[in-house]
Amino acid sequence: MLAVDRRSFLGTSIPGLAAALVGPALVRAGAPSAQRPDTLFLTWQRDPTTTITVQWIGTQSEVPDVYVSKWGATGAAWSATHASVRPFPLTNLRVFRVEVTGLLPDTEYQFRIGTQPATYRFRTMPVKATDTFSFVSGGDCGVNAHAAVVNALAAKQDPRFVVIGGDLAYDNGSSPESVLGFLRSYNRHMTDSAGRLVPMLACVGNHEVAGGYSRSRADAPLFLSLFDGLFRDTSYAALDFGDYLSLVLLDTGHVSAIGGDQTDWLRKVLSERADRPHLIVANHVPAYPSYRAPDGSDGTGADNRKYWCPLFERYGVDAVLEHHDHTFKRTHPLTGGLRNRYGVPYLGDGSWGQLRAPNSPEKRPYLAAVGQAYHMTVHRLEGEQRYHIAMEEGGKLADAYSTCGKRPAKKG
Repeated sequence: MLAVDRRSFLGTSIPGLAAALVGPALVRAGAPSAQRPDTLFLTWQRDPTTTITVQWIGTQSEVPDVYVSKWGATGAAWSATHASVRPFPLTNLRVFRVEVTGLLPDTEYQFRIGTQPATYRFRTMPVKATDTFSFVSGGDCGVNAHAAVVNALAAKQDPRFVVIGGDLAYDNGSSPESVLGFLRSYNRHMTDSAGRLVPMLACVGNHEVAGGYSRSRADAPLFLSLFDGLFRDTSYAALDFGDYLSLVLLDTGHVSAIGGDQTDWLRKVLSERADRPHLIVANHVPAYPSYRAPDGSDGTGADNRKYWCPLFERYGVDAVLEHHDHTFKRTHPLTGGLRNRYGVPYLGDGSWGQLRAPNSPEKRPYLAAVGQAYHMTVHRLEGEQRYHIAMEEGGKLADAYSTCGKRPAKKG
């Protein structure tokens, strides 16, 4: 267990904050502001060191350019990139997307949309991990007051990006209002202490898909209207951050089967990245659930353990971020489901905005720590060291865990 300096992770208080931040539990759909799109967020489709993708949902009849320049550079030129546009499903709104390429690594930029006077800031990721940095993960958000408080808490940690492991808005493939509410809350809160927007990555969960499991891309129209830049042909992807971090985003049987093509792809991807200083996987349904029974069909993790966990162990995955059960959990490092100092830890279980009571470690021996609390996790990378700090919505530390160096891995 790692002793953490509590002061280095800024908290937030709950009383009165939820109402002030988010208002009603579900934000009603409507036209975004003509001056500041209230659904604006950043993400990536490829290299986070040299690109950024700007997205928002709106009603503009004209497709605008996005103008980008270096932040703080006197006389810096503004370069323009034309937005692409597509329908936002089940509405008369549209999704606007601009991928800006050719940026410099670890550099601050500003941008504006069309003729709007508002400007926004962001920074690209570094090519080499020369400095300590953090990112935040969690899942099962929704658009309630608890999710808004955790949004604000996450932003106060100054993360470089956020990973949401499925069930972002609970739209079930059919509720654009829920997606709009989620994006408005994210847009309202997810700015760091320097005023920079915090990019978001996501993987698909059962509540992004009509029917939940074993469906098609057509059954996840709202999620894919926003994230098909990364998930172009499949519902799983890998994203490499310079020479120090690879993040693998998986689909736990919602659009793509766990076995078969996805497992073949995963074997190749992990084999190619086994020597990465930090190799982290994120998916929705947990291999080692803290609430649900671990044996059964969809949503229990049985196929994860059959097809994926042996690959995580073989290729030295440093941590798996899982969700779906609406608790806080951390497993022991596991090999074949048993405690092993060289095994893989499984973190999370998805209680950003949803909550259940977990089973105890006495009932589930693979569990090292559990809790019934809304939470997100700060992942702090310092050279070869990884710190995973789970924080409850009130700012209390739920758990702190650290690992260092690479687990033994076998290539091939």
